[in-house]
Order: sequence, then C-alpha cells, then structure tokens
Amino acid sequence: MYFLDEEVYLVGEDIAEAYDGWRMFFDGAANFKVVAIGAVLVSEIGQYYPVSAKLRFPCTNNMAEYEACIMGLNLAIDMNIQELLVIGNSDLLVHQVQGEWATKYTKILPCLYYVQELMKRFTKIEFKHVPRIQNEFTDALATLSSMIQHIDKNFIDPILCSR
Repeated sequence: MYFLDEEVYLVGEDIAEAYDGWRMFFDGAANFKVVAIGAVLVSEIGQYYPVSAKLRFPCTNNMAEYEACIMGLNLAIDMNIQELLVIGNSDLLVHQVQGEWATKYTKILPCLYYVQELMKRFTKIEFKHVPRIQNEFTDALATLSSMIQHIDKNFIDPILCSR
C-alpha cells in the first residue's frame, strides 16, 4: 500500500527467502481493553486477502496469536489453498506448532491442537518466525481492528481457545 504521507511510503511484508507459493501472515493484539486479530493471505502473484476481527472475550496475547493464526488458516481452507507458508512474529506459537517447544499453559493446548488439526487439511504447510518489523501489515490490521468501534454483531465469538 502506498500513502501520501511523506514519512510513510510503503507498508508490506518482506521475508528474506523467496517463496513462490501462498503465504499467510498473522498477528494478535491483546491489552486490558480489547483483543484484536489480523491475518493476510498473499497469493503467488502478490494479491493480498486481508481479514481482521475484534474478539469479544478476554484472552492473553499468546491466545490472540493462536486465534489470528486459526482465522487465517480457516480462510486459506475456505479458499482451497493446498500449500501454505505461515509467517508470524510469535516465536512461541511457531515453535509449539512445530513441536520444538512444550506447551505448559493449559489454556493454550486446545488452540495448539486445533491448529494441528487444521494443518492436516493442507498437502504442504510450513511455519516461519519473523521479527515484528517483517509482520507490519498484520500488526496494523489487528491494531486497526482494535481501534474501530464495531457494532455488537461484528465481534467474533471464541474460535476455540477461550471456550
């Protein structure tokens, strides 16, 4: 996206390695007032499919990250995407999903299990951790969603993690 603002020229994702398939970026934002999530699918030709939501239930920042990832994976499944590179700045989520880190917080376990079930719907799925600076677009989506005054019907109920 390009802006006329002289200090902001471009907002977008950038990962060091080339990837010629579908990518999905995700991010969650939780604070004492609101929880919001964002995800964006990027096609092989660079077409962006963003989605964001405000959650109407309290959850931790890590749970918000899982909710954002789940929302993005569900969108990819709905779009019949078979191969996907999932990119996020949540080191915890990426390493837990890859089985490299244990999950000690029991409220995260349903989220982790649900992501693992969704992963089975893809012929190929990879997860990659990136610094927050390379996840600016989804961070902005989550932040924007947290700032917008939604009418009550535009909130989403718990996907899984906070049931």
